[in-house]
Amino acid sequence: MWTPAELAQATGGTLRGVVVDAPIGGVSIDSRTLKIGDAFFAITGDRDGHDFAAGAAARGAALCVVARAKLDTLPADMPALIVEDVLRALEDAGRAARARCGGRIVAVTGSVGKTTTKEALLLALGADGLTHASAASYNNHWGVPLSLARLPADAAYGVFELGMNHADEIAPLSSMVRPHVAVITTVEPVHIAQFPNVEAIADAKAEIFAGVEPGGAAVLNRDNPHFERLAAAARAAGIDTIIGFGQSVAAQARLLSVALQPNGSTALAEILGETVSFKIGLPGRHIVQNALAVLAAAKLAGADLCLAALALASLGPPPGRGVRTALAVKGGMALMIDESYNANPASMRAALAVLAGTPVEGRGRRIAVLGDMLELGAMGEDLHRGLAPEAGRADLVFSAGPLMRALHEALPENRRGAWAPNAATLLPLLADRLRGGDVLVVKGSNGSRMGPLVRALAERFPVKDDASAEG
Repeated sequence: MWTPAELAQATGGTLRGVVVDAPIGGVSIDSRTLKIGDAFFAITGDRDGHDFAAGAAARGAALCVVARAKLDTLPADMPALIVEDVLRALEDAGRAARARCGGRIVAVTGSVGKTTTKEALLLALGADGLTHASAASYNNHWGVPLSLARLPADAAYGVFELGMNHADEIAPLSSMVRPHVAVITTVEPVHIAQFPNVEAIADAKAEIFAGVEPGGAAVLNRDNPHFERLAAAARAAGIDTIIGFGQSVAAQARLLSVALQPNGSTALAEILGETVSFKIGLPGRHIVQNALAVLAAAKLAGADLCLAALALASLGPPPGRGVRTALAVKGGMALMIDESYNANPASMRAALAVLAGTPVEGRGRRIAVLGDMLELGAMGEDLHRGLAPEAGRADLVFSAGPLMRALHEALPENRRGAWAPNAATLLPLLADRLRGGDVLVVKGSNGSRMGPLVRALAERFPVKDDASAEG
């Protein structure tokens, strides 16, 4: 991926200590997951990475990228690349990696569905050639340059996720990535506490157009009410190729028919004039919708559309975004669908729709386990209360957090499982009510701590033979 000399040239740094002139296998900012032969960038986040540089070297780091101001705190013989600012050096490495790669690059943003769409693109493009993609949800000011710095020079395709929760965050990331295709999955009232209205969120997402390469394309949700606003922003950025995806008759990536199933879907679509049928390995209409964007982006990037469509059948859920686990509860087996990674009104409705479409066995019930949706500002209580029609389709709703109390009180009494002030106190109330045949979906914002509740349920009701539900 790099040699020490190449990394020094890219960052403008100076090599010091015992540096072996051998290829560097990867780039890391976490000494716990660092592999032998990686370059370790000692960036400052919640902790100062320089505190872990010596340990990274001892664990086999080929090189530690460190700030000149910290040299006195580090071993003199440690293999080091000395720079003025480590985060800026990581950005420089990312730009250099992008500059030397001749592959086609796709960038993805949106209020909902970024990571799953990125993973689907990795599959679709990977069926046609060597494809690199952002790990996990590395979509911020350090995640994007880190992902770029890991981009192989010979990659045929690269896929990068760009995120934000304030204005002016996506534009600099897009300028680093320089995509040939920019995808915006949708615009919804997510992080609305940081914006005056949803239109301002659309404008912040439109910053992705700032870095699009000349002759590049924008792929936009034709069914979203902000399509025209986004399309105008794309045109203002000099983008002539604007592709809409969705069910609208005006969409160039158009869904013609779909059969939604508990563990996935089959669909027929017209993608830029070519009719294609495909299966997708995750359930939910929202997944099919974003698959249209994936196929359009793949075709625009020059990939084989048939290979891309075939690859989507093997799409699985990233952690916290639909992973299914069997629970050995009283009276048999229950199925838990883990959607705990994050939540907003749009993704909450999508998860509730998946729950409604999942079959139960015997006397089983569909159970929604919901935590607060955060960063909604003054609209918070109303947006929680507004989930009542969709949540009320479940047989029982268990909820946690002060905002979710508004939903709990809006539900019919026969749908109220329990409300608790937090996920930890909800756990025993929920665990006591589960029975064989139940299907439960667990969802909430990260700050609502629904992820630990998922892990606690899996530990409390383990399946003895280590079997798990498919999907």
